[in-house]
Amino acid sequence: MEFKRELPGRRPIQERVTDWLEVYDEFPEDHLKNQAARCMDCGIPFCHQGCPLGNIIPDWNDLVYRDQWREAIDRLHATNNFPEFTGRLCPAPCEASCVLGINNDAVTIKQIELEIIEYAWKHGWVKPEPPEHQTGMSVAVVGSGPAGLACAQQLARAGHAVTLFEREDRIGGLLRYGIPDFKMEKHFIERRLDQMEAEGVIFRPGVNIGEDTDARALLNEFDATCLTGGATHPRDLDVPGRELKGAHFAMEFLPPQNKRNAGDEIRDDGFISAEGKKVIILGGGDTGADCLGTAHRQGAESVIQMEILPRPPEDRADDNPWPTWPNIYRVSSAHEEGGEREYQILTRKLTGENGVLKRLHGCKVEFVPENGRMNMKEIPDTEFEEEVDLLLLAMGFLGPENYMLAQLGVELTDRGNVQADADKMTSVHGVFTAGDMTRGQSLIVWAIAEGRDAARGIDKFLTGDTMLPVN
Repeated sequence: MEFKRELPGRRPIQERVTDWLEVYDEFPEDHLKNQAARCMDCGIPFCHQGCPLGNIIPDWNDLVYRDQWREAIDRLHATNNFPEFTGRLCPAPCEASCVLGINNDAVTIKQIELEIIEYAWKHGWVKPEPPEHQTGMSVAVVGSGPAGLACAQQLARAGHAVTLFEREDRIGGLLRYGIPDFKMEKHFIERRLDQMEAEGVIFRPGVNIGEDTDARALLNEFDATCLTGGATHPRDLDVPGRELKGAHFAMEFLPPQNKRNAGDEIRDDGFISAEGKKVIILGGGDTGADCLGTAHRQGAESVIQMEILPRPPEDRADDNPWPTWPNIYRVSSAHEEGGEREYQILTRKLTGENGVLKRLHGCKVEFVPENGRMNMKEIPDTEFEEEVDLLLLAMGFLGPENYMLAQLGVELTDRGNVQADADKMTSVHGVFTAGDMTRGQSLIVWAIAEGRDAARGIDKFLTGDTMLPVN
């Protein structure tokens, strides 16, 4: 009733597109306390329902308001291993479920979460938490994204010897190479890795389980194994001309730039640049926006982001009520920086010259109800051509890559994900799974929650009981 919703400002566009630093300005502490004061401490806090981690949100909102920051970080860490990751990258389903959002702007839960953890790092409160006793049991975790990191940290704190394998040259999974630095600078990962190493986690980057070594060898070397390799199989574009030079998956485009930012020498033939090019991005989600912001910083001549679905409404539709996730029109920092957004676009084919991409041919589509479902239909006389030098496919991911899974012989679901029971064990005894590998493409907050759940299941499997928390 006293304070309106407020978020940090973003750095001027003309400044931020010249570097790879995070886009947000600092948020004054007194402003943050005012935002925490907006929390109503609801009798039934629906924000808990919206958060896969079950974060105790009203508690730490109140503690920030009362200037009790040490208690706030303890309450936050009780459910979330990496609030600095979720505070920057999570789309905040908790805010979509905030009771205040019924008739007002929701509490700025995500920003309060981020400020709590950064305050804790600043004051030296985030320290290693090594176990008092070792169990003598060993666990291999394969994949170092948020699910693998959370699983590894929980197991190490339970006293198990944990080795975390990653096929890339650095630990972090998509946090490291899928998220541009302007959304999260990578030193935030490094300080957590230092903490985890001090807790006993052994990191093995540059080891591709399933190719460099047979995945079945893990079953003999370790007492349990957890697969957290993500859903990294990208959805392709099945149209004539897809083979032309200049059409690439988003995850062929984004990682080399992050590696250059980290100081790696990336040869020009291994680097895809948007500089001076007409760029089209297929896909209107977060990955598409990541490509958009990266293309701006590389100096693209023009960028168009195309989406096959209709443009979302500005406000919740009648069939999208609170507390469900609001399917509304959103403007990210990358969209602020330029480029066009086009909706209801179907790509029919690609054409080029001498094997090089030059044009995208498409048409407009509409979605009409038929027999209880929405069917896509082309709109007559809407065909068009668009010049393009670089086409980036950011249309989502279909599930996990299968080479490691085939070696282990784990069963898959009808959707191609790894099948798991309530304790996250796969069909292979002693082999567990977590994150996008079992859920399919999802959110970072779900990945952390899944990693914590898998650690609990593994601890119970190894010791017959577990003291690790339930989310």
